Amino acid sequence: MQLTRRDFLKLSGLTSSGIILSSLGLLDLLKPAKSYAQCLKIKYGKETTSICAYCAGGCGVILTSVGTKLINSEGNPDHPINQGGLCSKGNALYQVANNERRMKDYLYRAPGSDKWETVDGDWAIYEIAKKIKALRDDTFIEKDDKGNVVNRLESLAVIGGSPLDNEEAYLTSKFARALGVVHLETQARI
Repeated sequence: MQLTRRDFLKLSGLTSSGIILSSLGLLDLLKPAKSYAQCLKIKYGKETTSICAYCAGGCGVILTSVGTKLINSEGNPDHPINQGGLCSKGNALYQVANNERRMKDYLYRAPGSDKWETVDGDWAIYEIAKKIKALRDDTFIEKDDKGNVVNRLESLAVIGGSPLDNEEAYLTSKFARALGVVHLETQARI
């Protein structure tokens, strides 16, 4: 390949132009790119560790709140189960708390009524306990057909949830067994 005088001048001019532009900072091809993170509102939040309530996996989450409002949920990298990863439901966990359609009151519909009414939480729990007691009194089985003592309640079922820790699951199981419940299950096994 022959290099003519004209080609030499063109190449020299392009090289010197590139050096001049680079020294002026106008041609930063070889410098590393700089990025600046904006100040996020998470910076001012309070972080709390918890367990995801969606399935039986028991994934660890870090919940961030500002005041009383939950603003973010993310996987907990220190948790042995998920090691920081979350599924799409776990990532959207904060949306449950911030949903304007989420019910925050106790609603009661009387037998035969077509309308729901807001009631006090203490009253609702008392009514549930009263109905469980009445159901147990009416359907408790002391002895089977052969005369064996069985002490069981087959008309009531109890189901636990995956967010329960071992102690809470133990207490739920003990409560159900004290009532004589035979049908005892947990979401973690479904």
